[in-house]
Amino acid sequence: MRNRFHGIARPAGLAAFLLLPLVMAPCAQAAAGYFVLGYGPYAHQSAGASAAVGFDAFVGATNPAKLPYVGTRLDLGMLAFMPYRRITRTGSETPFDIQSKSRNDLFIVPDGAYARRIDPTWSWGVTLYGNGGLNTEYHETTNVPGTNANPERCKNRPGNFFGGCGEAGFDLLQLVVAPTLAARVNDVHSFGVTPLLAYQQMRVYGLQAFEAISRDADKVTNNGYEGAYGSGVRVGWLGRLTPWFDLGATYATKIYMQDFHEYRGLLAGGSFDIPANFSVGMALKDQDVTLALEVHRIFFGNVPALANGELNSLTDPTTPLGDKQGSGFNWHHQTNYRMALMWHATPRLDLRAGFAYGRVPQADSSNNTVTFSMLAPNPALNLTAGFSYQLSPRTEVHFAYGSYRRGEYQGRSAIFQGASEKAEPRVETIYLAWSRHW
Repeated sequence: MRNRFHGIARPAGLAAFLLLPLVMAPCAQAAAGYFVLGYGPYAHQSAGASAAVGFDAFVGATNPAKLPYVGTRLDLGMLAFMPYRRITRTGSETPFDIQSKSRNDLFIVPDGAYARRIDPTWSWGVTLYGNGGLNTEYHETTNVPGTNANPERCKNRPGNFFGGCGEAGFDLLQLVVAPTLAARVNDVHSFGVTPLLAYQQMRVYGLQAFEAISRDADKVTNNGYEGAYGSGVRVGWLGRLTPWFDLGATYATKIYMQDFHEYRGLLAGGSFDIPANFSVGMALKDQDVTLALEVHRIFFGNVPALANGELNSLTDPTTPLGDKQGSGFNWHHQTNYRMALMWHATPRLDLRAGFAYGRVPQADSSNNTVTFSMLAPNPALNLTAGFSYQLSPRTEVHFAYGSYRRGEYQGRSAIFQGASEKAEPRVETIYLAWSRHW
């Protein structure tokens, strides 16, 4: 491919590839990579803390061993996810010194769960939830005809932020159906198991510029929506060790997903598996106050599309983009820390607040990671607050507000000599839910 950019440190097609993470910028799932921070009405109020607290019906997404203590219950919720993502490049002395803001700034995500007690020992339930996702849409271009890195495909059109043409974006949605069976073996210990049945859908567009480094140039971008199915399993344990102390632990295997045929020239190995993860948490309780502490670890480093280094396809022509060893995000395993406080303020009102922190999953600030670190925003800090109010002895409503902060990345460009690139993400969330007990 002919180099049509002045001042680019590498061939133009490779330059556009290095900008891929910006298109794949997560919807800023704070302290959890691209995972949703919490699942269900109580976890949304508590910054995701849920291994040993939060006895709603969403146990299939949190800890299946909690199910025997839920009773018979239905929870229906809706998350309003409001991200702001702005990206800027300066100092390249090219038409690519531009600023762009993602136009997608409101996402509505419904979820639901049902739990039923079979007998004093056994319980079953099912949870439907969104595991997470990526979605950005950038429309700004250089406004200069012919400034694209793939004239065969783009003709004389202006280049977008990534060197392709037209609007540029990445839309990934992951949904999980989680049936659960759990047993309370005695007054202290309970165990649960949840098969994880997943569906994901992806669409990529505007990334024509890096087709030249792909193993399959026709399977990189602008191929519409494509779906894939996968499966895994979650197991959990809950110990109610004393009247004032509970301990919980849960582990979810990797969810192995089908390959994306239409985007096999983009993702390393052609697939986008959901990483394995585990949580260990404790709850300290008195009559009206509960303090929850939790550690959550996600194994991003075991998924090639997330873990492979940025330079893999750039420095070795035998590992093109889409190869199992091809370029990825250079994300490593990530550990998140959560703390939540609940106050049973009145017989009908519970108040909750939470705090979560986790270092971003990008491995380091080296040349193998630096552009990804700037252009795949992952706010590291999350604050939540909310309440649950009992309308009647059998019905309850819930409200949670979340604020995601400390996600700005800035540094020298790995693509344009002397240029700087900056990404500024922040997110506000509102979660509403209704519950019914039997």
